[in-house]
Amino acid sequence: MPNTIPETENQTPMVQNDRATTPIEIEEDKHWWFSGRTRSLLNMLDRVVEPDGQKRVLDIGCGAGNMFHHLARYGSVVGVDNNPRPLLVARERGYDVREGRAEDLPVEDGAFDLVALLDTVEHCDDEMAVFEECYRVCAPGGHLVVTVPAFMWLWSHNDVLNDHKRRYTSAELGEKLARVGFQIRRTTYNNFLVFPLAAGLILMRREASREPDLASPHFDDESYQVEMEPAPPLINTILSGVTWTESQLLRWVNLPIGTSIIGIAQKPA
Repeated sequence: MPNTIPETENQTPMVQNDRATTPIEIEEDKHWWFSGRTRSLLNMLDRVVEPDGQKRVLDIGCGAGNMFHHLARYGSVVGVDNNPRPLLVARERGYDVREGRAEDLPVEDGAFDLVALLDTVEHCDDEMAVFEECYRVCAPGGHLVVTVPAFMWLWSHNDVLNDHKRRYTSAELGEKLARVGFQIRRTTYNNFLVFPLAAGLILMRREASREPDLASPHFDDESYQVEMEPAPPLINTILSGVTWTESQLLRWVNLPIGTSIIGIAQKPA
C-alpha cells in the first residue's frame, strides 16, 4: 500500500510552521486504524472548517507530532503534551511544541481557531477540566475536534497499555462538551464497518486471556508512544479500503455504533 494517506480534497501534505516547511512521513500513516481515523476526521472537519492554511491550530496531547502534517492543512500548528519523551521527537521534526498538562494548558485565552483533542482526554483524571481548558483557549467562533474510544464494555488490554481512565458514548461526549459551553456540530461513531470484527476480537481475547505484547511508555522507559498492533500487509490493505469507504460516508451521515467517536463542536461567537 502507499506510504502516505491518499490525499483528500485540498489536503496539505506538508507541515507549515514558523521554523520550517517540512515534508513528513510517519510509520503510523501506513496503519489502517490511524489512516482511517485521520481520513474520517478530516472529511468531517472540512465541512465546517475551511482548510485554508491560515488558522491558528492547537494539538493537545500531540505526542511526537504524528498529526501535525495533517492539521497543517488548516494553519500553523502548536502542540502541547505532558510527556517530554515524545516532545523530543517532535522537536527533531521541527515542530513547535510545549510541555504542559491538558488540564492546565500553557497558552493564552482564545488563542486558537481550531483545537484538536485527539485520543487524549480519556487519559486524564479530570476530564471536565480538560474540556474547560479547550473552551478557554478556543477563539470565539472557533472549533474543537475530539476523538475518544467508545463503550466501556469494549475495555481491553489496549486501554491498559494506554493508561486510559474511561471510554465514552456519543451522547455522553456531546453532553459534556455542551456542559462547558460548546455548541455541538456533530458527534458520530467511527470504525462502524469493522465493529463486528473488532468487538469480537476484543471479547475473544478477553475470554482467552491472550493479549498482544506491545510496547508502552507507561510500562517501558524506552518507549515514547504506545506501539500499534501490526497487521499483515494484505489485511492492512483490506482494512484500509474499508475505513476509506467509511470516511466517505462520514462526510454526510453519522454512524450508529463503532469502536471510537469523533466529535466537532464550536465556541459561540
